[in-house]
Amino acid sequence: MASEMIIKYREKAEIIHGEELCKKRSTELLEEMMLPNNLLPVEEMEEVGVNKEDGFFWLKLKKAQKYKFPKVGDTLYATEIAGFIEPRRLKNLKGVTAKELMLTFTITEIYIDDPSSGKINFKTASGFSRKHPISCFELPKSDKK
Repeated sequence: MASEMIIKYREKAEIIHGEELCKKRSTELLEEMMLPNNLLPVEEMEEVGVNKEDGFFWLKLKKAQKYKFPKVGDTLYATEIAGFIEPRRLKNLKGVTAKELMLTFTITEIYIDDPSSGKINFKTASGFSRKHPISCFELPKSDKK
């Protein structure tokens, strides 16, 4: 569960509060790790935490949310999203599910194996994976907040 992980890694973490600051920090974190800047397009964030020593991050939201990526489909975000972050990879991810047709899949890992391919990989808890263009998860430079 995300809450238990957050408690475990909270002590040495940088913790940000406030919607605007959280949005800014979460986008910066993705960019620092060479991941698309709109990979976690959530709103109404209450808290962002980053434990750089252990590579752990979390987002706390006011409510669960759904986001439709135009060329990909629906992604559902729980009130707590957490996992480990490293260059071009989110792993042991909690709180993110993807909906395709009438099936819902828990996303456990998101990674870019080969940046030159222009593809990002999404791996599910059941072992399925799907590749999408990285550009589907990028905000144009003028849209960044």
